[in-house]
Amino acid sequence: MGLSSKLFAQLAGRAAKAAAKRTKEALDPDRLLQLTMEGLVETARERHESEPSPRWRPGEPIKLLFAGYVGTRNTGADVRVEEMLRQFRHLFGDEHCDLSILTIDPSKTRGYFKTVKQVHVPQIFPKFLFDQVRAQHGVIACEGSMFKSKFASALTTMMAGALGLAVAEEKIAVGYGGEAGAMDASLEDMIRRTLGERALVLTRNDESSAILERLGVPTRVGTDTAWTYEGAPDELAEKLLRRAGWDEKKPVVVVCPIHPFWWPVKPDPLRAAVHGLTGAYEKSHFESIYFHEDGPEVDARFDRYIAGLAGALDDFRRAHDVFPVIVGMEALDRTACEALSKKLARRGAPAMFVSDEHEYREIVAVLRRASLIVSSRYHALVCSMPAAVPSVGVTMDERIRNLMRDRGQRDLLLNVDDEALDERLFEAMQRAWSDPDASRVAIERSVARSLVRQGEMGVHLVDHVRAHHPRFPFARHLGSSETGGDGDPIAHLPPLAARQRLILERWRAVELGALQA
Repeated sequence: MGLSSKLFAQLAGRAAKAAAKRTKEALDPDRLLQLTMEGLVETARERHESEPSPRWRPGEPIKLLFAGYVGTRNTGADVRVEEMLRQFRHLFGDEHCDLSILTIDPSKTRGYFKTVKQVHVPQIFPKFLFDQVRAQHGVIACEGSMFKSKFASALTTMMAGALGLAVAEEKIAVGYGGEAGAMDASLEDMIRRTLGERALVLTRNDESSAILERLGVPTRVGTDTAWTYEGAPDELAEKLLRRAGWDEKKPVVVVCPIHPFWWPVKPDPLRAAVHGLTGAYEKSHFESIYFHEDGPEVDARFDRYIAGLAGALDDFRRAHDVFPVIVGMEALDRTACEALSKKLARRGAPAMFVSDEHEYREIVAVLRRASLIVSSRYHALVCSMPAAVPSVGVTMDERIRNLMRDRGQRDLLLNVDDEALDERLFEAMQRAWSDPDASRVAIERSVARSLVRQGEMGVHLVDHVRAHHPRFPFARHLGSSETGGDGDPIAHLPPLAARQRLILERWRAVELGALQA
């Protein structure tokens, strides 16, 4: 019996839509990258079954590859990875580990990450990772925004791909201090298929763990890894500020702007070709074939955000005799820094420090010398908190929101697209300014809590490596009691600077008690 013409049309329409969807996916560069990466993970699994990858043997150093987002002069990424490497070296011992790290631009990480080999990762990375992971005993994903589509799906593809290759070859596969957020469905499927139950992700918060557990990936809740950073002495910041016109008396107020609305970055080969031939799309060009979101609406939202920051800072300068400073935590932030500086020029352009001209030790020194910080950069807040600098967050996503919730200071949190950003930000700055002692107590307790969590991450890491390699020569006290250690999280931290030691002395008993509870 033949199909009715109506039913045939319906079925044909559905088939056409499905075919169009498949065609669109096949032509989408992000999806093509994911499919390529997944294919190489499966190839690595088959290769390992026939030719097992070399395993770590007692007496030799363990080879670990750190995959992240360094080499772009991103202060937060560089500091958190520097401290992560310091913690790993403390736990494993320099003589027992051989560490390598991927860098997007070796010239921008020259002199960073002492004793660690830097490996230049190409823009098109799947085959490169396929070859690199084969020579390692494990992979550590070290990007903070580890699993999310907010900034660039390609970055999550790289994190999941590197860990997936390690899983396929039965190696250590750990995500360390990362976050998960909203992702494209195809990325979620990739993580579910490639990581499975053999990887371990130590997340920065409960929300990230919930997302990954839903995808079948085991997690433990930890924190960021920048908390242990010692930083440069105040004298360095004071020298830099004096050069910029500071009179050594006025309180320093720092603002860290970003461009919140030009994300995510997406590949566009056709636009890249036109850009290469004519120079068009220069404003939105990120690098290689990748481009920022752009257009009149993006520009309008950015202008409103910058105007809100400028208006609040102008109001604050009228109310208080302060020395304003603009800080760009990543080289990309120069666009936002210059736009904000232009808005503020009528009262005298503020001093400006951007990471394309200053190393991370200088940037962090300036942050810690401030009396108040307003930031849309997560790590500007994290890096300033060991100095207990009162701060206000203006957020584009969940990272700063989670941090301010942990501090118990949601009243000092605003959104980048708040229609009354000017007035509400000024009010938040006034609250933080009027009661700095209350801010310091909340911040110090959060720092102590985070240091304990970072130590706990070290405990979980030692246990995970012992599960793979029971004969690895960790110090006897390391790891949890279940694996023969004493489980003390503080013993799993690298040596601490005076600032962090004092904070732990004040709050350690409270935070350890909360952890045990």
